[in-house]
Amino acid sequence: MATIRSDIQTGQDVHHDDHDHDHHQTFFQRWFLSTNHKDIGSLYLLFSFVMFLIGGAMSGVIRAELAVPGLQFVDPLFFNQMTTMHALVMIFGGVMPAFVGLGNWMIPLQIGAPDMALPRMNNWSFWILPFAFLILLSTLFMDGGAPAGGWTLYPPLSLQGGSAIAFAIFAIHMMGISSIMGAINIIATVLNMRAPGMDLLKMPIFPWTWLITAFLLIGVMPVLAGAVTMLLTDKFFATTFFSAAGGGDPVMYQHIFWFFGHPEVYIMILPAFGVVSEIIPTFSRKPLFGYTAMVYATASIAFLSFIVWAHHMFTVGMPLGGELFFMYATMLIAIPTGVKVFNWVSTMWRGSISFETPMLWALAFVVLFTIGGFSGLMLAIVPADFQYHDTYFVVAHFHYVLVTGALFSIIAAVYYWWPKWSGRMVNERLGKFHFWWSMVFSNLLFFPQHFLGLAGMPRRIPDYNVAFADWNLISSIGAFGMLVSPFIMIYVFWHSLRKGEKAGARAWEGAKGLEWTVPSPAPQHTFTRPPVLRPGDLAHEGEH
Repeated sequence: MATIRSDIQTGQDVHHDDHDHDHHQTFFQRWFLSTNHKDIGSLYLLFSFVMFLIGGAMSGVIRAELAVPGLQFVDPLFFNQMTTMHALVMIFGGVMPAFVGLGNWMIPLQIGAPDMALPRMNNWSFWILPFAFLILLSTLFMDGGAPAGGWTLYPPLSLQGGSAIAFAIFAIHMMGISSIMGAINIIATVLNMRAPGMDLLKMPIFPWTWLITAFLLIGVMPVLAGAVTMLLTDKFFATTFFSAAGGGDPVMYQHIFWFFGHPEVYIMILPAFGVVSEIIPTFSRKPLFGYTAMVYATASIAFLSFIVWAHHMFTVGMPLGGELFFMYATMLIAIPTGVKVFNWVSTMWRGSISFETPMLWALAFVVLFTIGGFSGLMLAIVPADFQYHDTYFVVAHFHYVLVTGALFSIIAAVYYWWPKWSGRMVNERLGKFHFWWSMVFSNLLFFPQHFLGLAGMPRRIPDYNVAFADWNLISSIGAFGMLVSPFIMIYVFWHSLRKGEKAGARAWEGAKGLEWTVPSPAPQHTFTRPPVLRPGDLAHEGEH
């Protein structure tokens, strides 16, 4: 690290063992042994796409069962396995690796670094993941089936299955190790390898959001590891951490889990804020409004995320003082989040806006994520939460945050940076068709769930009262429409590779930042000599 930094300061060529590959690598060397941040970023993105397909198929099983009242296709135990596995696969296999992939690809390009700081660890952190998910998915074929206690794995329910829980816990440990290694790598890269003259407060907003996210990951993944290890010993070694019969407390598990779980929500949304903060200024032809406020708001959200965890637990019988504290702390998070939404709107205000595909996804993110934020504020109010808790209203809330929030921002990022990755532009008509298809069906899928929850339909049930039938059918139609969306996306990018126009270095008019100074597609090795920052290389110039 020191040698890289001194090379950057002196402006000499960087010679690093991991980058002295010749250009005649075999397929195996390039994709299995690679230490190149672009190749590893591509592997992460491809892996997360496969996981989204698998998790999507599981959600298809869930919505097929719920399309009409009665038990149609699967028994209740398998239904519960699907809800549990769907969440674990989507969160740990889909959203998180996608953001790590985007970070791997773009952070070195955006800060002018030749590669990630720890390239060999980068390779390792990726290759742990396919094995972790093979282990997790293998539980579906074990005696007793996969875990069926919800993605939170609350005891005692999660301990009532077969031995599969041990395999699931081992897989979660592997995912956690991968996440921590990726986070350490991003922190080391951002703090040590920025181009000369790029102070932290001159850095693009996407690396900023990832830097803050990385500290969150290091803070909370060991907490999850501790919680699931205690579950493991309760199940197989006769400890009673969470068993009331042995003097333990199942509510203690909830406290430990949500101390991880709530920052985890922000781990999945802060990089999304960074992506949207890159895209909106580009297509508004204006610098990001309030860049410094955005950085401080992101840091505030990260800090507050550690002190609001028990708002998931208002119904367990907390003392009134605890309920009040967590209610007010939760409402407080709305302030920095509101700052972000205000700044995005202000960036567009009186800008020269054009509506290319990435901008449409980013705008949908702002509107629909805000809806998810408002329903979150409703859930923050203790007496109201007593009504909403464990109903489909909560399901609607977190899917608006994670699907029309995190997932839409990932898709926006792929459309935005695709010309830099592939050297080809996307057909705008096809991209917009993909956007509007996803927009219509995702709202058809999730918006009716608000009404179901307000009417009292519990979550995680395979059958329901006929009174809930109409909205469930509409929701399931939306789900089947959404299952088509990834295949439209495959076609859009296949078409781009085959017939897309060649992209220039600055693929989008109005794009600023170092990544737009290198050719498209980005060469295998970039910034072997540290870049000299010029006007226009910093996305937020002209703000002050």
